[in-house]
Order: sequence, then C-alpha cells, then structure tokens
Amino acid sequence: MSALSLQRLAANGPLLSPVAAGVWRLDEWGLTDAALAAWVEHAISLGISTFDHADLYGGFRCEALFGRWLKAHPSRRDAIQLVSKCGIKPPDAARGWRLKHYDSSAAHITASVHNSLQQLGTDHLDLLLIHRPDPLLEPDEVAETFERLRVAGKVRHFGVSNFSPSQYALLASRTPLVTNQIEASLLHLEPLFDGSFDQCLQLGIRPMLWSPLAGGRLFDAAAKPVLAAALNLLAAELGVSTATLALAWLLRHPCRPLPIIGSRKLAALDEAAAACRLQLERQQWFALLQAARGGEVA
Repeated sequence: MSALSLQRLAANGPLLSPVAAGVWRLDEWGLTDAALAAWVEHAISLGISTFDHADLYGGFRCEALFGRWLKAHPSRRDAIQLVSKCGIKPPDAARGWRLKHYDSSAAHITASVHNSLQQLGTDHLDLLLIHRPDPLLEPDEVAETFERLRVAGKVRHFGVSNFSPSQYALLASRTPLVTNQIEASLLHLEPLFDGSFDQCLQLGIRPMLWSPLAGGRLFDAAAKPVLAAALNLLAAELGVSTATLALAWLLRHPCRPLPIIGSRKLAALDEAAAACRLQLERQQWFALLQAARGGEVA
C-alpha cells in the first residue's frame, strides 16, 4: 500500500499529510526512546508526516519528549511537518500564573515560539496556531508578530484554533491565516451548522480537527446506541473498522478537513491512513448523520 501524499492546507499554505498525528498525551504514553522512534517512523511510513503539538501539552513537556527523537535523528526533519500552538497559560505558581488565562501578546507568542523550537530541536515550525480566542487579542499586534516570525524564518505559516467564524474573520483581515483547528466528530456536529465549515469553503482553507473520534466515546454503545449500531453495521458492510469509517465520514465533507489522531497505538495510525482511501457514498454519509442527530434531515 502506497503512502499518503502531502496536500495543501490552503492555496498558499503548507503541505501537510491528509491526517496528522497528535502528541498531546505523549507524556502519558510511557514510551522508551526506541518505542517513540518506532511510532514516529510507522506514521511517516504511512504518509502521516504531520505532527501536532502545543507548548503546554503534558505540562510543557511533550515538545521536549518529541524533540529527543528529532535531536537524535536530525536528518528526518525534512520528512515531517511540525505544527504547534500557543496562547494558553494554565495556573502555574512557578511561572507567576495565578489562574488560567490567555495571552496573545507579541512577547508571549515570540517567547513561546523560541521555546518550542528549542524543545523540538528545529529551526522552524511549519505552522503556528493561536490556541484559543483571546478576548484581549490585538489583531494588528498579532499580525506584526506573525510577520516578524515569518521574515526571521522561524514560522512559515499561521492559523488559529477554536476560533468562531467571526473571530477568524477578524484576525484574517489583518494577516494571512491557513486553518482553524476545531473540534468535530459524529458526536460534535456543530462545525457543520455554525458556519465554521462554510467559512472554510468560502475562504479556500481546510480546517484541522481535534478529537475526531470524540475520545473514543463514539464506540461506546451505552453513550449513543443508535450511532454505535449504525457505525458497526456500515463498517461491517464495508469491511473496515469503525474508527476508519468515522474518520472517512469527516473526510467526506467538501471542506476537506484534516483530522488529528491522538493515539500511541500503531493500529490507530493504520486505521487513519485507511480512512483517507475510503470514499463514502452520499446515502451512507447521511445515514451516519441521521444516527448521530437522532432523526432524519428536515
């Protein structure tokens, strides 16, 4: 089976793999250096070469853990794409953060990028996202900061995460953005109806999707029995896993979303790669939407 091909995230955006590997729980996986290397190389062999990070993942430890692999294998940098996020400050007495808050200031964005580069062992990020919409965000300040980082060669492309359509439009009016990383799954359908996917189609950008399998809750028959039954039935008919089917359902949307898979299991990477090759028919897609919503479309 051939590896997946890189795809543009936007007309002038980065080339990323059609699904990304998320490492927000890397610190919990307990992987040895050898096991981490095997996981990364297995992903790359499938064509899943984009790795999604954030500065605060794992209590600000996950980037450094991944960086141990990259620093040991610097020649592999050209084989992967690195995405990171910044802007969330959780309570941390040692850092002087008394309560959780957001910070999109030039000083914080710049410091976070420099730290991410150091932790990851690279000289640039392929994509940087503002992690959460900050009510105190100054669009012009963020735009100027992005431009300085781009000119310095430290970040090649920029986007946001968890922004509403209006919040995205505001910042995009000041600086080029290539994606909005948002939650979407068969248990979280809001982006289909709140304008998020519509905006992506309008602007010609592709959204990145976190929690595309709803943290595994999709497959809990007790949580949503009608949906679980529909997934099991159609997956059996198609000869694929329910995870592959659920991801293919997302990938079928015309905005061409990019799901993020956050599992240490090699089989989960295999299932994600298989989803990129599964094209659902229209009625199959609507059958799952009906099961997820609890009724047929109006």
